[in-house]
Amino acid sequence: MKNVTLANSITCVRILGTLLMMFVEPFTTQFFIIYTIAGVSDVLDGFVARITNTVSNFGARLDSASDLFFYFVMAMKCMPAMIEILPYQIWYATAAVVLIRIITYMFVAVKFHRFSSLHTKLNKITGFAIFLIPYMLKRRYGVAYCITACSISAISSLHEMLVHMLSSEYKGK
Repeated sequence: MKNVTLANSITCVRILGTLLMMFVEPFTTQFFIIYTIAGVSDVLDGFVARITNTVSNFGARLDSASDLFFYFVMAMKCMPAMIEILPYQIWYATAAVVLIRIITYMFVAVKFHRFSSLHTKLNKITGFAIFLIPYMLKRRYGVAYCITACSISAISSLHEMLVHMLSSEYKGK
């Protein structure tokens, strides 16, 4: 029962919200309500874990898994609209960032024998920038915003890759 904490329960809210988003039309009021609750839960779970002194490896893995699930569902739900709006060049840039992330995950798995994504400030900024994309996508500056978010993500991905490559020991928590 030690894994049943307030922070992990908040993470489970994100998982439940992500499941619900699979059945809601994207860019509707219901979608944005669930999406916002899921996003706020992503910020709150780590904060609550730290202030209640319940930070754990299980909680970190649950958080990372729920983040991946959330991003996967969001990509599937929002991708059709994004393909219509965004220029093809941003898709090449996005593919490059995803490739850097995959290479980094594989590198960490081989070098440190674990799956991990660092919780750096750059990664947190990237997560926030990506989180805002559905709110910005259909605005007149949506394309410029997406290019900016992709650029931030590229810098963050390269930074994390370099941290792992230059470290002799694992730098995560």
